[in-house]
Amino acid sequence: MELKSVFENSGVIPVRYTCDGGNISPKLIIEDIPKEAKTLTIIAEDRDAPIRVWVHWVIFNIPADVRVIEENCIPEGSIQGINDFGENNYRGPCPDPGRVHRYEFHLYAVSKVLNIESCSKKADVERVQVGCVVARALLSGEYSR
Repeated sequence: MELKSVFENSGVIPVRYTCDGGNISPKLIIEDIPKEAKTLTIIAEDRDAPIRVWVHWVIFNIPADVRVIEENCIPEGSIQGINDFGENNYRGPCPDPGRVHRYEFHLYAVSKVLNIESCSKKADVERVQVGCVVARALLSGEYSR
C-alpha cells in the first residue's frame, strides 16, 4: 500500500496546507489497498512538537474503495475524530518560527468498520483497530516558518 500527495515523500509541504496558507488538507492518493481492507484510517501528526507528538488530523472509516481524497474534502461515510487542537477537522503544520518539523500521514488499511464516535481521539482509534490492520503506509513532509 502506498500514500502519495502533491508533495514528495520527505519533501516540503506547500504553504497552502499549513496555518500560514489555507490550512486545508492536501490531496491524498492511495494505491495498492489490500482486498482484505474494509476501511482506511489516516492519522497526521507532528513528530517534532516540543512536548509530545501532536495530532493534526484523525479520520477513520474511510471506505476501502477510495483511491483519492481531494484537497479539503472528506470521503462520504468517513468520520473525523478529535485532533490535539480539540477539533474534528484537519489543522495544518504550524511550527514555531525558525524550526523545521516533520509531519507524518499514517495510513492504515483496516479489516473492519470501527465502531466508535466522532469524539474519538488517536488513542481510541488505535486501540479499536488493534489486530485488524492489514497494511500500513507512511507519507512524510517537512515545514518551517
